[in-house]
Amino acid sequence: MATDYGQSYGFLEEPRRRRLPAGLRAPFEGRTWREFGYVLLSLPVSILLFTYGVTMVSIGAGLLVTFLGVPVLAAGLAGCRGFGALERARARGLLGLDVADPEPLRMRGHGFLAWMGAVLKSGTSWRALLYSVIQLPWSVFSFVVAVNFWAYGWALLTYPLWFWLFPAYGGQDGLQLYGDETHHIYLDNPFEIGVTALVGLLFTLATPWIVRALTQVDRVLVHGLLGPSRLATRVVELESDRGVVVDTAAADLRRIERDLHDGAQARLVALAMDLGLAKEKLTEDPEAAARMVDEAHGEVKTALQELRDLARGIHPAVLTDRGLDAALSAVASRCTVPVQVEVDLVERPAPAIEGIAYFTVSELLQNISKHSRATWAGVDVWRVESRLMLQVVDNGVGGADTAAGSGLAGLAERLDAVDGILVVDSPVGGPTRITAELPWRGERG
Repeated sequence: MATDYGQSYGFLEEPRRRRLPAGLRAPFEGRTWREFGYVLLSLPVSILLFTYGVTMVSIGAGLLVTFLGVPVLAAGLAGCRGFGALERARARGLLGLDVADPEPLRMRGHGFLAWMGAVLKSGTSWRALLYSVIQLPWSVFSFVVAVNFWAYGWALLTYPLWFWLFPAYGGQDGLQLYGDETHHIYLDNPFEIGVTALVGLLFTLATPWIVRALTQVDRVLVHGLLGPSRLATRVVELESDRGVVVDTAAADLRRIERDLHDGAQARLVALAMDLGLAKEKLTEDPEAAARMVDEAHGEVKTALQELRDLARGIHPAVLTDRGLDAALSAVASRCTVPVQVEVDLVERPAPAIEGIAYFTVSELLQNISKHSRATWAGVDVWRVESRLMLQVVDNGVGGADTAAGSGLAGLAERLDAVDGILVVDSPVGGPTRITAELPWRGERG
């Protein structure tokens, strides 16, 4: 009751309403002081980095005519990489900037020569050297701007206190004693005091935002020059995607082999045995041979149907001939629950993307048939700019999750291999809404 009473009359909301605006809080926030500390530290740190980088590179370049130049240059670049790690840690601690470590050295072989070649060929090393050179002029500029705004702001804001703390510096308008009379600056020149303090207040309130803008440039420098390069990150992504594609292809081949071995192949072997027996009985017992041939005919039909299903699982002919609308409608007709299919596409996507979209919907509908206990499902397909969108919904029990190691996790990996996205919204109790996004032409990036 006390809580309800306080909420009814707004007592609990009072501290929230009294909270200062961001502009007034900024000079006293911890973030502001951390950023200001980063700017102050940047000057001595940048002097150290600049001195080290320029000195080592100059010595190494000057000694290139001898065998000592290359090792000195490699050592200088390696030192710049080490300083880059310290700078990333400093930015993480004071600016809250979490920059991933760049790619490690890729050594072709072992030993000092292999290490030296890897350092000289690494783009990370040269970007760290560039950071060491660029950081000094920018640190000088940001240090001067931040310190001046900070010092002048607080000095002008506390201008009236100077006459109270240091009356000797007040001059004729300061605090002076003539017998029993005391004259204060507040009475002699209040306009000057008010204007000066107001200007100081404006400087003080503006300084945190100026420092924040200056450190934003530092964030860009650290992220762009000391973090992993986009090309290297892209290469890692492509290598990972290639592994996923290879594993997926191998799993599909194993599935096809298993289906052939356990299904059509077994039926064809049995069919050959039955026909052999029927051939032996053809002269002795024609009626029994006819029955065996009739049974073999049924086995042939079953084997043909299994082969058709297997071929449809590899790549259905209806998808090639008539596109997603017809292919998804055929998949929906085989689902155990009623499925409403809506495909809004003016043109067809790339064949590879079309196939992935088909198998994605097919697998999701199979999951609905096996696990959802739904009574209705829907499939929507549409295009948004250069992306193909798929959405499968059902009114089942929900609880689907890609983190559970189910088929959805494998499906998400397949989509990721072509720069696709799978989003699962399936609360316990339902309904389930799964959205997939694919590139229209199969191009990444």
